[in-house]
Amino acid sequence: METVRGFILVGLSCLAFASEGFAQNGTCAGISLGPGANLNGYRPFPSDNAWNTDISAAPVDPNSANIISFIGATAPLHPDFGAGLYLGNTIGIPYGVEDATQPKVPVKIVAYKNESDPGPMPLPPNALIEGYPNPGDGDRHVLVLDKDGCWLYELDRGFPKGSLWKADSTAIWDMTINEQRPYTWTSADAAGLPIFPGLVRYDEVADGAINHAIRGTVPVTRQAFTPPASHWASSVTDPNAPPMGLRMRLKASFTFRASRLTTR
Repeated sequence: METVRGFILVGLSCLAFASEGFAQNGTCAGISLGPGANLNGYRPFPSDNAWNTDISAAPVDPNSANIISFIGATAPLHPDFGAGLYLGNTIGIPYGVEDATQPKVPVKIVAYKNESDPGPMPLPPNALIEGYPNPGDGDRHVLVLDKDGCWLYELDRGFPKGSLWKADSTAIWDMTINEQRPYTWTSADAAGLPIFPGLVRYDEVADGAINHAIRGTVPVTRQAFTPPASHWASSVTDPNAPPMGLRMRLKASFTFRASRLTTR
C-alpha cells in the first residue's frame, strides 16, 4: 500500500494534446506484448468510467479553494515518468502485457488478505517491479495486463519467490466493465483504485492525446474517500484535506504543448 501519499483523479479534458476528445479506437486484444507495451489506442475500462469521463462541465466543490490551499497552491506537480532516480530507485510505475500463454501462479498475500483478490495471476518471474532494476523496499507495485482476457492484475509490495510471488495486497480488475472495490477495501493503491488507467504512457503521448484522468498523489489526505475510491489511509480529519479519489480539473486556460519526444 502506498505509504504516505493520497490518490487523485486529475481530469484531463484540458490537457489532451489533440482534439480527439475522449474517444477510443483500439481493442484489448490489439494491445502489443511485453514490458511497457503499446496499447495501440486501447483505453482501459468503459467510456463512462470515472477515469475516462470528461469533467470539464462538472460543478466545482464549494470548498475547492480551501482544499487547494491545504494541498499548496504554489507547489508544482512532479512527474514520475520513469526518468531519474529517487533513493537509488527508478521513479515511475512500470507495467507489462501478457497473453493467455503466460502461466498463472499463486500469490501469497501477507498483509491485507481479507481485502485482496487471491489469484492466481499471470505473473512472469521477471515482471517489472516499481523501482526497477533496484526496486528497494518501497511500494514495489507490479502491474500486469492480460490482453486476451482483458484483465488487469496489480500487486502492492510484490516480491518474486522463485516462480511464485508474495505481496502485501492484490487486486484483479475486469477492464471491460465498471467495477469498484467493496466498501472500505484497499487495492494495490491505498485509495482502493486501479493504478494502471491513471498512468501516462509513452504511446498515448506520442499519438498526441491523453484521453483519461491522470493518477496523482499529495503528501497528506483526509480520513475520507469519494467514489470510486473505497479506502482511506489517514488519521487526518481536517475538512480542508483532500479525500481519497478527489477529482482535480485543470483550468481551461492551461495549455500544454509537447515538444520533441526523444527518449522512451
